[in-house]
Amino acid sequence: MITKLTRRSVLSTIAAASMLAGTTATTVAADQMTFTLATAGSETDMRSAAMAKVFAPMVAGFADYQPGYNATLFAQGTELEAISRGNLTMSIASAQELAQFFPEFSIFATGYVHQDAAHQVRVFNDPLMDPFKKTVEDELGVKLLSVMYLGRRHVNLRQTRDEVDVQTPADLAGVNLRMPGTDAWQFLGSALGASPTPFAFTEVYTALSTGAVDGQDNPLPTVVDAKFYEVTKQIALTSHLVDLNYVAFSKATWDSLSSEQQMTVQRAADAASAWGRLKQLDKENNLADFIRSKGVEIYTPDLDAFRTHVQAQYVGSEFAASWPDGVLEKINALGN
Repeated sequence: MITKLTRRSVLSTIAAASMLAGTTATTVAADQMTFTLATAGSETDMRSAAMAKVFAPMVAGFADYQPGYNATLFAQGTELEAISRGNLTMSIASAQELAQFFPEFSIFATGYVHQDAAHQVRVFNDPLMDPFKKTVEDELGVKLLSVMYLGRRHVNLRQTRDEVDVQTPADLAGVNLRMPGTDAWQFLGSALGASPTPFAFTEVYTALSTGAVDGQDNPLPTVVDAKFYEVTKQIALTSHLVDLNYVAFSKATWDSLSSEQQMTVQRAADAASAWGRLKQLDKENNLADFIRSKGVEIYTPDLDAFRTHVQAQYVGSEFAASWPDGVLEKINALGN
């Protein structure tokens, strides 16, 4: 297990070397380069669709867009390192993944911090994000272009409400809840009151069907896209995380682009994020009835109890200790 400090310093060295090597390699065929994207999502995932339908056509004049879905190019959680090494151009990265390198990013993965999709955009475009973005560029060789809305995450369980009726965090005691493997994700699972269990996204369906885990957490569009409704019996609408992803781009490749190409890439990333955000919100707002038709019970627990409990877990934690002074207050000030 590589510690955060070691991983951060090693990747900084890799990034510096890759930026030097990548600039020469990319400019050799600058008239038609290749942008590779690795994601654990499926081809029908809204983020994947946004990049394919909006981003790719906008950069087609000078770049061939080549996506790899379902973690076929790189395993989930290794994409940022692949970009840093110069082996990948783009990924759709989570704040939790970035927190593995830079613990201060855990603030953007904290339960009940972001209020909604619009709040995410205001935070990402605010000057408070500048030092965060600069750190990722300087030490990892990754440029964060835009923010994508993944959705409100809810607790999904394979048991019926007769077996587990989730109204407060106490009701999740002893529940093995699949959460991604990073420290920030695992902490959030514990903060919810559950026993977090790490599984790669591509393994979740099987883990639910076999009982290797009792449940998982994801937004409703992901539940439908991955067909988790086939292996779950109930969804408690905890809305514990207004989840986001960043369009992460190779800094070495970015630096090899002309100013006009850079502007096009930035506009393409923003347009794809905006398109995906609207589609995801619309989909999110219209899926409950479909999921219910598949025999899954959906209900709202005691949100005040969850919010109070989750936020209290972060007070005095190692995650809160890494947050720059005043940033949480600035995030809150950008809310509704």
